[in-house]
Amino acid sequence: MVDLNALKRANAGRWSNARPTRKAEAANAALRLYKAKARYQAVERETGVPWPAIAVIHERESSQDWRASLAQGDPWNCVSVHVPARRGPFASWEAAAIDALVKCPPYLARHRDWSIAAALTALETYNGIGYAARGRPSPYLWSGTNQYRAGKYVRDGVYDPGKVDPQLGCAALMIALMELDPEIDFAGAKIANSASAGDSAKPSLTNPSKGSIGAFVIDMVKAILGRK
Repeated sequence: MVDLNALKRANAGRWSNARPTRKAEAANAALRLYKAKARYQAVERETGVPWPAIAVIHERESSQDWRASLAQGDPWNCVSVHVPARRGPFASWEAAAIDALVKCPPYLARHRDWSIAAALTALETYNGIGYAARGRPSPYLWSGTNQYRAGKYVRDGVYDPGKVDPQLGCAALMIALMELDPEIDFAGAKIANSASAGDSAKPSLTNPSKGSIGAFVIDMVKAILGRK
């Protein structure tokens, strides 16, 4: 049996020490997710689940495929065959996402604590706590950061300690999203130095903090456009 309070403490510690290892890839994915913020916020309004959490789940479950259900990546306009099975069909991606968060385990819409430790643990339970049972960091969270090297369930109940998860984890994506959008605020999760109200130097999408993923994206766009 996994002690979820202990898992929250472990995830809080990992978050404090996490550093991106695939920064450019995370920046590109975060920018793509950010552009769909309005759609994720529509689901947030119906479920109470913060939009960045919905966004990173969408990326993990289906690489942000709008034809795929948030629950398990099956087409939302058909009855699902993977766990959770026998869901749908739905009228839209948003309807399927609301069903996944409200009516399917681990029922993320019931969560009220969205501090960073609780949010990370909720995301981990969404995928499953098999890694926690082994005392291993979950790649669902930590792939793409220095908190993960290898180890992956290659199918149900089969764990390969040498297998490396090729996807970015939710934490890596969350770090990149927070660099892009300073309004994202999970308690205990601020990753940029705060500035006083009205400070023109406050980090933003157009004025990202130096060395941040946001700055990397801006520099990349400028290079493409041939601007200095």
